[in-house]
Amino acid sequence: MRLEIPVGERSVVLETGKLAKQAGGSVTAQLGDTVLLSTATRSANPRPGATFLPLSVDIEERMTAAGKIPGGFLKREGRPSDRAVLTSRLTDRPIRPLFPKGYHHEIQVIGTVLVADQDTPYDTVSMVGASAALALSDLPFDGPIGAVRVGRSLDGDFILNPTYSQIAESDLDLVVAGTKEAITMVEAGANEVPEDVMVEALQLAQETVMAQAQAIDAWAAEHGKPKQPVEEPEENPFLADFRAQYFDRIKDGIVQTDRRARREALSDLKNELVEGRDEEEIPQISAALSTLEKEAFRALYLQDRKRTDLRAFDEIRPTTAEVSVLPRVHGTGLFTRGETQVLSSLALADLGLSQRLDTIEPQTGKRYMHHYNFPPYSTGETGRVGSPRRREIGHGALAERALLPVVPGEEEFPYALRIISEVLESNGSSSMASVCGSTLALMDGGVPIKAPVAGVAMGLVKEGDEYVIMSDIQGLEDHLGDMDFKVAGTADGITALQMDMKITGVSARLLQEALGQAKEGRLQILDILRGAISEPRSEVSEFAPRVEVLRIPKEKIGMLIGPGGKTINALQDQFGVNISVEDDGMVHVAGDGAVAKEAAGAIKGMMKDVEAGDIYNGKVVKTTNFGAFVELTPGRDGLVHISRLAPGKQRVERVEDVVTEGDLVKVRVLEIDKQNRISLEKLED
Repeated sequence: MRLEIPVGERSVVLETGKLAKQAGGSVTAQLGDTVLLSTATRSANPRPGATFLPLSVDIEERMTAAGKIPGGFLKREGRPSDRAVLTSRLTDRPIRPLFPKGYHHEIQVIGTVLVADQDTPYDTVSMVGASAALALSDLPFDGPIGAVRVGRSLDGDFILNPTYSQIAESDLDLVVAGTKEAITMVEAGANEVPEDVMVEALQLAQETVMAQAQAIDAWAAEHGKPKQPVEEPEENPFLADFRAQYFDRIKDGIVQTDRRARREALSDLKNELVEGRDEEEIPQISAALSTLEKEAFRALYLQDRKRTDLRAFDEIRPTTAEVSVLPRVHGTGLFTRGETQVLSSLALADLGLSQRLDTIEPQTGKRYMHHYNFPPYSTGETGRVGSPRRREIGHGALAERALLPVVPGEEEFPYALRIISEVLESNGSSSMASVCGSTLALMDGGVPIKAPVAGVAMGLVKEGDEYVIMSDIQGLEDHLGDMDFKVAGTADGITALQMDMKITGVSARLLQEALGQAKEGRLQILDILRGAISEPRSEVSEFAPRVEVLRIPKEKIGMLIGPGGKTINALQDQFGVNISVEDDGMVHVAGDGAVAKEAAGAIKGMMKDVEAGDIYNGKVVKTTNFGAFVELTPGRDGLVHISRLAPGKQRVERVEDVVTEGDLVKVRVLEIDKQNRISLEKLED
């Protein structure tokens, strides 16, 4: 069975009934020549003791999809690439809110990339495929969803599902997912795109995903399985009684400016209520209190029109910014907003340390990297420390995307850049705090960024037509609210967006209001950043390497590298620098300032054609009975005949009587014969 959904100039093609028929739902999804197999399967029974939706989404990349074999010693795919992790998150976020409350069967969605055509990104294909697989399965899924990428051409025209080459030329890369009724997820990178343009793109995306969702819904109604009935959860025996007795106390307990005080107030109430109770009653008491906390939170926001920390809904928490907080590090920024604090550190290196990517996508490397760490102590807890979780990879990628539009190109700033953002305290909006801290670190490090970037996280509480939008949400507002909408950008426009919903979706019009309120907050934070450092420092840190840039003729690249890398390695050892050479002849020399200049001068000398009359200070590399070979530049020797070793053509019996290997001598070029052999004469020092 086949479904073709036109999207812009191309179509998304879905097929089912041929592959993976034992999965709960199975679909191949295709856009261009990129093909994914998407499956959705549930466990036979609920997970014992589960209090959350046990949904897992995994993207499996296969290098054969791009006609490649994995690099390195092992020729089997290992841990997921960052792109696979980000696509797993991107697929998970819009479908998670669409399962019934209290559904505790394990759900596994797997997207296997079968073909990556090097022209079409596979992330929206994964989202549509997962949606269709869930719709065809017996899972109680309140979907389906559609998904689309929106770019913008140089002429200002929107492009639906653009190719990689079109994305590269676009100032907008917007991914939107939604149901037949509303938007459920937004992810975007942009080159300072104004809010009104972003809203226009969101409206177009909403129309597109609604049409996709309608088409998949009709297809699934014809070819899908009957849906599993969902039992209504048993009513909590303590809920009504606790609501009558403790609702006001819970509401008063969550109105605190300090997170610990709020936690202690609710903990004290729980300890009172569980004292003397049977062991099997304690989980029910905890669940009842959790439900009442959410009810009290929503009543506070929608009826009393108050926030838990008593701020105005558009008010930013007290915020400070500092730079140069660590010695020797190439650039640092400490950003504190309320109870959220991030320390960002910058390292600069030569371009040879840019990241190389071995993936199924056409991108082969990147020079700007942002890594985000969220240690357990940041929330006053203990926990696992080790390799980054999906959330950390996702937040790092968001901050990287937010700052990339303002990072100068390598022609202007020939460095590889890496920022590490350590979350030292967290009470909401730590990813946007890492954007702010990283802006400070870049400016402190002397990186000539186009403009400072700030970020703010917006929240929402909505029931029916009643809603409130909050600026700079804290942790409880994220946990109990309906939306987490992160907006980053400069004073001139947006550079990154990320929105997640816990309800079935919102309209583009509501997002327009949130974007306007976010801009006001962003401008306030930008003023605070400028108060700490008004512009990038004029020079990089004294502890950062200096990079000299020169261009050599392409035909002389081999001369610089030498056989087996002998020449370039000798230069690096001689001067203590790192030298990288691009295919177009661009050469970067990184090292201490004076040494880098000296090494660059040596390379320029190598590239200069040797002419009669030129004078060199060279090293004797070999002696024979008829003369001495002198290295003029790395890889280029000339011969001083024995008759030219002494002034006035004095007779020399043995070459070693005048020079030995390793001696530095001053020589003049006499002639270059047709075979490019160089004749020299020794000059007096």
